[in-house]
Amino acid sequence: MSEDTAAGRHQTDADTGRAGIVLAGGRSNRFPTVDKALAPLDGKPLLWHAVDSVAPTADELIVNCRRDQREAFAEVLSEFPIRFAIDRVPDRGPLVGLRTALAESTATYAAVLPCDMPSIPAAFLDFLFTRAKNRTGAVARFEGRLQPFPAVVHVRAAAAACREAEATGADRLDAFISAVDPHTLPERIVRAHIDPTAFRNINTHDDLAAARDS
Repeated sequence: MSEDTAAGRHQTDADTGRAGIVLAGGRSNRFPTVDKALAPLDGKPLLWHAVDSVAPTADELIVNCRRDQREAFAEVLSEFPIRFAIDRVPDRGPLVGLRTALAESTATYAAVLPCDMPSIPAAFLDFLFTRAKNRTGAVARFEGRLQPFPAVVHVRAAAAACREAEATGADRLDAFISAVDPHTLPERIVRAHIDPTAFRNINTHDDLAAARDS
């Protein structure tokens, strides 16, 4: 459990409700002058947009990050009831970060976003939650392939899938998705519920400039 658990955990029964998880512990090597999570879009950091997307659908909000990021993240997210899941060993990749965040959750299901997907609408996450019910999770097929994010996953099933992927030496998110074996939304259904540009990742300063212009 993280340092925030004792003071910050919501008083809910185990395995109830929904969590919102945002992964923000990466080094952002293609953003050499700023932590990508803090890069501004429409006057707010990318991290803020991701949390704001998931907040309407979730009973608890969890941000995974490195210890050195926590103070700055807490400041920009002060309006949200955030718990931080701190990586005990940084730089081990998104699967370890996800497992760390899942260990913090009291919910049955969790919506998972990276900090660099600022445009996913809450309504689409809510739709994923409905499709994940009584399954191990739900993900979208878009542009001909499964998208690891956004995803809604059963918390305990996803934690087990993280361990399974790590045990095989896999550190890619597609290995995790394969282990979860979630329900897949067909692309025609996805496109009926969401603007395709919402799947855009902000990986570079050029991506950020394009998002600002759109």
